[in-house]
Amino acid sequence: MSSHSEFLWYIPNDVKAGHRGDAADPDHNSLDTLTAHAKALEQHGWKGALIGTGWGRPDTFTIATALAARTTTFEPLIAVRPGYWKPANFASSAATLDHLSGGRVRVNVVSGPDALAAYGDQEGDQVQRYARTKEFMRLIRRLWTEEDVTFSGEHFQVTGSTAAPRLAPIGDRRHPKLYFGGASEAAERVAVTEADVQLFWGEPLDGVRERIERLKALGKTLDRDLQPLEFGLRITTLVRDTTEQAWADAEAKVAKMAEGAAGSWQDHRHGVAVGQQRLLDLARQGDVLDDNLYTAPGKFGGGGAGTTWLVGSAEDVARSLRKYEELGITHFVLSDTPYLTEIKRQGSQLLPLLA
Repeated sequence: MSSHSEFLWYIPNDVKAGHRGDAADPDHNSLDTLTAHAKALEQHGWKGALIGTGWGRPDTFTIATALAARTTTFEPLIAVRPGYWKPANFASSAATLDHLSGGRVRVNVVSGPDALAAYGDQEGDQVQRYARTKEFMRLIRRLWTEEDVTFSGEHFQVTGSTAAPRLAPIGDRRHPKLYFGGASEAAERVAVTEADVQLFWGEPLDGVRERIERLKALGKTLDRDLQPLEFGLRITTLVRDTTEQAWADAEAKVAKMAEGAAGSWQDHRHGVAVGQQRLLDLARQGDVLDDNLYTAPGKFGGGGAGTTWLVGSAEDVARSLRKYEELGITHFVLSDTPYLTEIKRQGSQLLPLLA
């Protein structure tokens, strides 16, 4: 694969043990356990990890800060929500952590449904929600790259704002990359005007190809004024020593999910977003799409990146990931459970095939 591709993992950051079939260890979310994951990622070739967010889970930014302090190269991809954060507060917090960690911060702006009222937030319809997200992303980018910023939008306002500390350029990197997901028309318009990386969930190749082509065309229509939009894939990868063993284990996992005995899988209970519905609809086309995209998990509670899985030997999964890269995907966020075991297995068996 291209040397430009980057591979991150996923740290669930959940108060409930047994996330997506993980070992139900009472210390699963302790600082020592999470640090062990982050250090294993450093040792096995991963760039960093997406840290999950949502009300009722530990604060994502706090977890990211703690892990950055305990590691040397680990890059947290910090999921944040407009409304939970105000732009100036977040810009300053992220700039501080980026400064202290030597430029290791990445940001995933999440605009999907959440328990908004629980933390005093409210939103209107989908159009209003993404209009607020657009303002949030545009404003934090300005606060990172400009001084004495004055902005008066429909949702956010600042006057004479200079976020500190100032971010020092690292090569051509002027600020943390802004990752963004979403498949609705409103979400795509935000992605092409404000995001650095558009994240897709595990759709078949034809679906990803069509979305990339549409986003590129839309970017021209909307006069994108940033560097070209990059694309990423967030997906579960079930890797075993042989193809046969991988499928046996995948089918056994789904059987446990069907029995309700596989732990907490569904992270997207607050309504079904357009992107999530696209994944759930795939099961109607068959249990296996393309070469090895397994859709059955979505029938039995799999949500988000756990809705579809790439299943097979390291060679099988690497072959599939190469096909996504040929479409233009350069950012990969992979995972499977048990998380720590799979960090090591896939770091040792899968990543060398993608170098």
